[in-house]
Amino acid sequence: MNKQEFTARLAELEQRFENMQPELETVLRDPENDVEGYVVVWNTGISIDGPLARCGKGGTRITPDVTLEEVKMLARRMALKNAAAGLPLGGSKSGLKADPNAADFEKKYRRFAQLCKPFLFENGGVFGGFGFDIGARPVHPHWICDELSSTRCFTGKPVEMGGTDYDREGIAGLGVAVAAKAALEEDGTSAKGAKFAVQGAGAMGGAVIRYFSAYGGVLDSVADPRLGGTWIFGENGAPDDLVGALGQGAFDTAQTLLNDGGYEHLPDDNEAVLYRAVEAVFPCAVQDVVTKDNAAKIKAPYLVEGANGPCTAEAQKLLHKQGTTVIPDFIANPGGIIAAYVEMTSSATAEENAKTRIKVKEAKALTEAKIAENVAKLMRLVRDLDVPPVRAGLYLALCGIFGLKEDAERTAAQKQAV
Repeated sequence: MNKQEFTARLAELEQRFENMQPELETVLRDPENDVEGYVVVWNTGISIDGPLARCGKGGTRITPDVTLEEVKMLARRMALKNAAAGLPLGGSKSGLKADPNAADFEKKYRRFAQLCKPFLFENGGVFGGFGFDIGARPVHPHWICDELSSTRCFTGKPVEMGGTDYDREGIAGLGVAVAAKAALEEDGTSAKGAKFAVQGAGAMGGAVIRYFSAYGGVLDSVADPRLGGTWIFGENGAPDDLVGALGQGAFDTAQTLLNDGGYEHLPDDNEAVLYRAVEAVFPCAVQDVVTKDNAAKIKAPYLVEGANGPCTAEAQKLLHKQGTTVIPDFIANPGGIIAAYVEMTSSATAEENAKTRIKVKEAKALTEAKIAENVAKLMRLVRDLDVPPVRAGLYLALCGIFGLKEDAERTAAQKQAV
């Protein structure tokens, strides 16, 4: 397959995907209790031969202004992400229109769970259940599992409840770190000694710092509004105690170490970190931070998307033209859904899991294996056909959605085999 054939093939697959419709799209209301929420499920056909046949999975978004259209878009994106991760699992998203900090929120959330109950996979439906997303709190799985008398209905729950606790374990951030490591290795280099910069030191960014440092990376700089802007650590990078504090989300400790460390500080500037001359930059904060207006300022040869959509479509094209390899979010950050898949399919009991943390270990191992494999395929397509990584990743995802895995693998390896 040459570049022209690839482009035509991808256009055909995109049109097929565009023509797809959700398998479940429902609005759930209880006016008496002021409850309104949504569940959308796509593409469960991908799961027919797997252990979760006819199931779609994704997280639960909780904001006062979430809409059905937003949930539809997010569920559709989960279909791509799950397929790109190589999981036999459709895409889903649920949403609750509520303020998670309101005094009456627990009552609303519990009522929403009851409204969703008939659609749950464990009850014969196609909805894989609840999970973490914007608005989620650590107490939420306790409420929902109690309300529905089941621990199968919520993923990301604590280890003692039979979960992987993937937010606390930073499994999504592990995947992003693996993606960077795999991209470097595909190009004949290594994460060891590679300087990196991270925008956003929350759950995702902190985990990237933790795991990419464990692979031998050297933290050059970090930015976060909660830390007062961008901090730059000099030739030797951040010391181990600071890396440890940032990696565990210990902001108070990190702030003290930053203040006492004599590091270069750019107050209230959370963009400068993106423009550092490092080997890899990780935007892990919010969407659309790299646009057509600032793409030329990116100096790193690798940009790995930790946040969802940190680069606009225009920026991704410009970055490819200037020689920056962008590993797109749906290839780099599906660690959370991989962990959810492990929670839903593992045969380990809650008691065994609490004692051995076996599901955490399985989730981390599967995340490392899946993402390394998928980045290798992506990089071969990018290198062999000179196509932007996001287009190569979309091709791999769509091949998965339409059962064309062999076609994708053959295409990725074709030139190398010749």
